[in-house]
Amino acid sequence: MSKVRKQEALDYHSSGKPGKIEVIPTKPHASQRDLSLAYSPGVAEPCLRIAENVDDVYKYTSKANLVAVISNGTAVLGLGDIGPEASKPVMEGKGLLFKIFADIDVFDIEIDAKDPELFIQTVKAIAPTFGGINLEDIKAPEAFEIESRLKEELNIPVMHDDQHGTAIISSAALLNALEVAKKKIDKVKVVVSGAGASALSCVKLYRSLGVKLENIYMFDSKGLIWKGRTGLDKMKAIYAIHKTEVTFENAFKKADVFLGLSRAGLVSKEMISVMAKNPIVFALANPEPEISYKLATSARKDIIMATGRSDHPNQVNNVLGFPFIFRGALDVRATTINEEMKLAAVKAIAELAKETIPEEVIEAYGEKSISFGKDQIIPKPLDPRLIYKVAPAVAKAAMDSNVAKEPITDWENYEHQLKKRLGLDNKLLRDITLKAQNSPKKVVFVEGDNVKILKAAQIAYEEGVAIPVLLGRESIIRELMEEYSIEIPAVEIVDPKSDEQTERRKKYGSSFFEMRKRKGFTEFEAIQIMRERNYYGSMMVNEGDADAMITGVTRSYRSCIKPALSSVGMQKDVNVISGMYILNTKKGPLFLADTTINLNPTAEEIAEITVNVAKTIRKFQVSPRIALLSYSNFGSSPGPDAVKMGEAVKILHENHPNIIVDGEVQANFALDPDLMNEKFPFSQIANRDVNTLIFPNLSAGNISYKLLQNMVDGDAVGPILIGLKKSIHILQLGASVREIINMVKIAVIDAKNK
Repeated sequence: MSKVRKQEALDYHSSGKPGKIEVIPTKPHASQRDLSLAYSPGVAEPCLRIAENVDDVYKYTSKANLVAVISNGTAVLGLGDIGPEASKPVMEGKGLLFKIFADIDVFDIEIDAKDPELFIQTVKAIAPTFGGINLEDIKAPEAFEIESRLKEELNIPVMHDDQHGTAIISSAALLNALEVAKKKIDKVKVVVSGAGASALSCVKLYRSLGVKLENIYMFDSKGLIWKGRTGLDKMKAIYAIHKTEVTFENAFKKADVFLGLSRAGLVSKEMISVMAKNPIVFALANPEPEISYKLATSARKDIIMATGRSDHPNQVNNVLGFPFIFRGALDVRATTINEEMKLAAVKAIAELAKETIPEEVIEAYGEKSISFGKDQIIPKPLDPRLIYKVAPAVAKAAMDSNVAKEPITDWENYEHQLKKRLGLDNKLLRDITLKAQNSPKKVVFVEGDNVKILKAAQIAYEEGVAIPVLLGRESIIRELMEEYSIEIPAVEIVDPKSDEQTERRKKYGSSFFEMRKRKGFTEFEAIQIMRERNYYGSMMVNEGDADAMITGVTRSYRSCIKPALSSVGMQKDVNVISGMYILNTKKGPLFLADTTINLNPTAEEIAEITVNVAKTIRKFQVSPRIALLSYSNFGSSPGPDAVKMGEAVKILHENHPNIIVDGEVQANFALDPDLMNEKFPFSQIANRDVNTLIFPNLSAGNISYKLLQNMVDGDAVGPILIGLKKSIHILQLGASVREIINMVKIAVIDAKNK
């Protein structure tokens, strides 16, 4: 887990538009006619239809895909009762997770009401707005009454995720852990630490799966819940079944399962050591578990363990469940989320963990292989299959239990729609980050005396993606680091002009001279030019003293590309280098090339650029579908650029038939598969979603990507240099810290591939 600094977290939430979510229009609104349809007088028509048939609200409004995330702030994360206003950042964050994992829209609503009855009546009053309600961070025992009443009195799905999210994910883990341990669920002894909303919901679901009530030993802060205890609320009283009291330590003897939802440090190595064979330990207290992973696994080699942390195997993370449970419930217009639907989610998640793991998931987590077993009893949170495995299971359970008002009939089409919703926008960047974290490299930052570079280097170090080397005068860099509170422990700072670098300058200069002695350089000039940071940094990479280089924030592209080409050169099978941008759109990543290098490439060069771009895209586990752009569609308006792009397509079709590519074609046709299919059904890209655009010249490419970058609501990554022997990448002038970090991750992966 990378360190998150207080100021970084505050800046993240406050920079740009404050908060993490916004509302955007989904219909045209540019003309007076549009506005007349959106509001008065046109809006009257859907209003009248809904007045006649209230269910038409799902047809004419956003209700069908809108969930309320509601809290009173009485039990926020590990912060306790901090009030409704202070809970808002968490509720916005939950809204963000709903959107990125399941494409569900959210309004977060914070209610100033600790009285359960007031809370219930408030939620009931606003419920007509929503297709579902996610209750969040409400303290027990009020949470039980609130959820129970709302489920009973409303006809839309209601779920308190704090109770049921952990229960569903840990239940899936329990089923698979028992399978690995070769134990029967109705025979196991379960020790539970914690008796709050989450723990009680967990054991309730465990009982639905087959755990016997008499085999559950539940402890709260006062000890075992047993028949001799007084003052128990009705939820805890269910577990007061044991006639004699036992201590927490003694309860571990011969126990098969431990479930912890309490606090750190409660469980010792000795307690784990006296558990039964193949003990199952779910230490789920956050941020630190009841017993550390290292201590628990040192106590027992046969242990099967899960925690809430991402830096250990088997992370019990609610994001494996709630987005997809609500997705399935909304898609069949379920009137509730019942036990059948929760159990369906449990079984779908459990089954997914046993399926063959996609290669992109294995690569994203930096593993050689991942397979079902003690370290894989639940899926990885970034597994893209969750949406189309869990949501349909939940939807089907809703239908089978007669709570679905809009049953699904075409399951194949439903799965396709879910995959389309998922897209690859955020997933691509998450996968890039994970791959970089699993193979961090030494990265030279040429402009080490630039504040944005220093901030990016710090974050790259803290995220574990890079080991920074900063070029520049050390005194200036240290002053900036102190001024901006930037900490990079034991960072290497190199001033190429300093006397300390004399010997290395000579070494790099001599190597450079050998490469350039027939291209106008004397050895003296080669050594002298090593005082320039771009040459020095490029030679660090060329000589293996660093793995990758980042430059360009304060220098022109031309002044940066020349040293890179001179120092490392092109790959053996490459005749033309190119620059590619990735724009992450709602429909998925859009790859653009060449945007930075070639002024007016020939047809042959366009063909080679396309081949090299396709190879690069495949390394991101994306299948390229490529359009060669022009102002013409398949010869409709002849001209030099159109003819050139047509010739390039002929070369590609003849020499590289495995690449899905066509052109020349106008951009609007390329990006509209239905339009392509209507007008040009013969084309390879007809009825296919194009994700790669190749431009006829530098003007078209550069202008297009800069326009799109400022218009598209999503991350931009690039420009990625394609064709160099080593990993050197040149940022656009004035790149943001986020853009720099994204390029660092690309550079690290590029270095790994090379």
